[in-house]
Amino acid sequence: MGAICGDMAGSIYEWHNIKYVLSEDQLIQGSARFTDDSVMTLAVAVGLKNALQKCGKRTGFTSEDETVIREEVQRSLRFYGQRYPRAGYGGSFFRWLASPAPKPYNSWGNGSAMRASYAGWAAKTLEDAELLGRLSAEVTHNHPEGVKGAVAVSGGIFTLLHSENEDVAARKEELARYEAQHYALDFTLDEIRPGYTFDVSCQGSVPQAIRAFLEGSSYAEVIALAISIGGDSDTIAAIAGSLAEAVYPIPEQIQERALARLDDTFKRELKDAVDFLE
Repeated sequence: MGAICGDMAGSIYEWHNIKYVLSEDQLIQGSARFTDDSVMTLAVAVGLKNALQKCGKRTGFTSEDETVIREEVQRSLRFYGQRYPRAGYGGSFFRWLASPAPKPYNSWGNGSAMRASYAGWAAKTLEDAELLGRLSAEVTHNHPEGVKGAVAVSGGIFTLLHSENEDVAARKEELARYEAQHYALDFTLDEIRPGYTFDVSCQGSVPQAIRAFLEGSSYAEVIALAISIGGDSDTIAAIAGSLAEAVYPIPEQIQERALARLDDTFKRELKDAVDFLE
């Protein structure tokens, strides 16, 4: 839900960028809708759930298990991509969906990162989180930058969820140290906001989403900050929201607005994936 709510909040502004911070009441209003970020987040969740059920384990994965995980994630991405064909996919991914024999296409796009959150929640160890994030990316985004974006999200969520620190500020510091292995974060949103433009690469949008999480003091503020820099607003907000959900409760009114924009099948299958973890 962290990623899905972020996606919907940013959906209005992807092609109509803003450079100011919205209030909580302004998030997910009017023509806000779910996009490919939400669909692919669900697809990875269902694919990983199905794979873990087939493997009969949640850790200690073998090479054979990895093959099962890739196959189930690929099957799920194609199933949900074809179920929701007008969600706003990129050209390369759309061609991959239509291909009779789909293969990874060396993408470094941020699509691998925006869909990886379930891997962080499903994992039992940090190594598992990084593995599941990597496998969820590699079926399409097998460029090193594409893989890194997914791993940064899945490993980051695991780091936040399993921190021994109860203080949110301390958990954020721990997250910043972890993410520094992947990206330089030595900037602020205020510094980049005036000149930041549309960038669909992992390397040009995942660090910005991480900064939004680090600078926000609530789930709603994280999302609003992510949107405020412009660029690929729905995806940046989805990534930032997936991190924020690990430490901040999602306001009830934001969840209600998001759920009202999902069809019954989407909601049921999302619930099934969450129930599997619990």
